Amino acid sequence: MKILGISAGAAGGSAELLLTAALRAAEGAADVGLVRLAGLRIPAEPGGDDADLWWLWERLVECDGLIVSTPIMTRTIAARLKLVVDRLLGPNADAAIIEGLAAQRRAGTEPAVPFRVDERVLRPRVAGFLAVGGALTPQWRTLALPLLHSVAFSMHIAVADQALFGGAGTPRSIVLDDGALPRAARLGANVAGQLGKAFEDVEYRGESGLCPMCHLSVVVLDGPAVACATCGATGELTPELSVRWTDLSTSVLSMAEKRAHAAEIQDTACRQAADRDRIDALAAAVAPITPLAPR
Repeated sequence: MKILGISAGAAGGSAELLLTAALRAAEGAADVGLVRLAGLRIPAEPGGDDADLWWLWERLVECDGLIVSTPIMTRTIAARLKLVVDRLLGPNADAAIIEGLAAQRRAGTEPAVPFRVDERVLRPRVAGFLAVGGALTPQWRTLALPLLHSVAFSMHIAVADQALFGGAGTPRSIVLDDGALPRAARLGANVAGQLGKAFEDVEYRGESGLCPMCHLSVVVLDGPAVACATCGATGELTPELSVRWTDLSTSVLSMAEKRAHAAEIQDTACRQAADRDRIDALAAAVAPITPLAPR
C-alpha cells in the first residue's frame, strides 16, 4: 500500500509540518511519500513543459491513500494546488466519465467528447485533508476544506478525515499549538487504517458538520431549500431551523451524480456538434478587444 502526501505550502512550513506528522503516523501501514508542489514546474496552460505534471499524475494513480496539506490563502487553498486541480483533475480524472468511456470503447464506439481514459483512476482510494492559516477567527478559513474536496471528488476518493487549524501566523508556528501535530497524526492513522476499502465502506472519522456526505457545514439557502455548497447534497429547512437532507444522490461525491454529469457532458457535445457552424459564426461576430499587456 502507498500513501501520497501533497504539500502545497513552503518547504518546512506549518502545512508541511502537519503533513509530515500525518505521514509518520501512517508509516507502519504503508509506504509513504511526500511531494512538494513548490518544487514542480506546472504551467498554467497546456502546451508548455508538462513533464512534472504527468509525473505527479503517475504518483496519484499509483497511490492507495492521499493526504493533502495546504496553507490557507485569502480564506481558501494555495494557488499551486488550485492549478493542479485545474490542469490535472476534472473530466480527465472523473471516475464516472472514465467508467463510461471505457465501456463504450470496449463496445466498439467512440464518445462525442473523447477524454483521456486511464482506468487506474477506478482503484479505491482514501484521503485526508489538512489546512492551516494564521487567522484566529473562523471566517478567514471558511472555504479551505470545501475547496480541498475538489482534489478528491473527481477520482471518487473517499475522505476519511479532515482538519482545520488557525493561529499559525508566522513561519512554522503551528508547533506552538500543542494539539496540532497529534491531530494531524490521528488523521494520518485514520487514512492508513482504511486503505483498500471501497468508497462506500470507508468510515468518516473527523469532526462532523451538517452535511452527511462531505461532513462540512457550508450551505446555500434558497428560501426553505438547502444545498451543500461543497458537494451539492440537497435538503430543506425544518420549522426548527435544522436541515432535513432529502436527496444525497445530487452530491458530486456520489457516483449517481457523477454518472448523470458525464451523460450531460456527452449529450451537450452531441447537440452542439450539429450547431458548430452557427456557433462559430456567432462567436466571430463579437468584436474582439485587444488585451492589455505589460511592456
